[in-house]
Amino acid sequence: MASSSGLAGLAVLLTAVLCLQLPAASRAQLQVGFYDTTCPNAESIVQQAVADAFATNSGVAAGLIRLHFHDCFVNGCDASVLLSVNPAGGDPERDTPPNNPSLRGFEVVDAARAALEQSCPSTVSCADILAFAARDSINLTGSDVFYQVPSGRRDGSVSNGSLAFTLPGPNLTADELVKGFADRNMTAEEMVVLSGTHTLGRSHCNSFIVRNRERLASGTISPAYQALLEALCPANTSRFTNVTTEIDLSTPTVLDNNYYKLLPLNLGLHFSDDQLIRNATLKASVDSFAANETLWKEKLVAAMIKMGELQPKTGAEGEIRLNCSIVNTASSSSSSSARLIEVLRPGSDNEVASS
Repeated sequence: MASSSGLAGLAVLLTAVLCLQLPAASRAQLQVGFYDTTCPNAESIVQQAVADAFATNSGVAAGLIRLHFHDCFVNGCDASVLLSVNPAGGDPERDTPPNNPSLRGFEVVDAARAALEQSCPSTVSCADILAFAARDSINLTGSDVFYQVPSGRRDGSVSNGSLAFTLPGPNLTADELVKGFADRNMTAEEMVVLSGTHTLGRSHCNSFIVRNRERLASGTISPAYQALLEALCPANTSRFTNVTTEIDLSTPTVLDNNYYKLLPLNLGLHFSDDQLIRNATLKASVDSFAANETLWKEKLVAAMIKMGELQPKTGAEGEIRLNCSIVNTASSSSSSSARLIEVLRPGSDNEVASS
């Protein structure tokens, strides 16, 4: 009988050959209903995990949307943000200042992963779980917002913490924000659109308190608002000071256009939020979305889908992680490769001869 390492090598070789035989569009593009045959309940399983978590803590919705964003904006949508260890060495993305301690929702992804492994093992990627969970979070908080998520992403095996510092941060200027999105082939308007998800969730004092003192001096933040923030945040606020506040003072758990209405009142929490009204082009978008919530939600759906298609790994690239926080071992990779052959050859008997 062939050795396990020999079979693993054969599986990888067959996977590569089969993928080369597929049309380019099948290898490189995501598609709605990707799991219809291999895991028909995939999206409903993720949806249930998100709903269960949301029932206990509505704030998890904002965390899951942000997890998807922070994943896609660093080396594409490959679930690299979920890795707790970088096999190449150094800090993984999730442990760097742009993500730690502010990222949350990991436990929801883990719950969805566990449920999916019970239903259809080694089939649904962690990157797709993130995309589905972000969509479901938008639906739970936005009530009338639902969209189909193109899927078929594969999981990466590297999480380079230094790249997380390229994420758009709370202290960037308007020009820096626009450039950060342009570097990902996204427009200035799409940047304003996605910023609107700040209508959900909370932020740590360290993300705003110091820069807002400069805003107070320049008259770009409400003095009464800043006084409230100063009373909330400790004088010795640092990165791990675990004090937070809502980004949207009025409706922090509802996906609405209130974020845009607060900005002209000098009630944007972050310097970067306020920058959206200090640039004439960006302010035009802010005013448009403040006046028309339906328009913003339509553009949000389009922007979320576009963001979710940033540099995905597809076909034989990457892997299907069995544990979203660590890369697969050699044995689990062999199993995953064999599963990919089954996906690529629907209807075959999937038998591999052994000797």
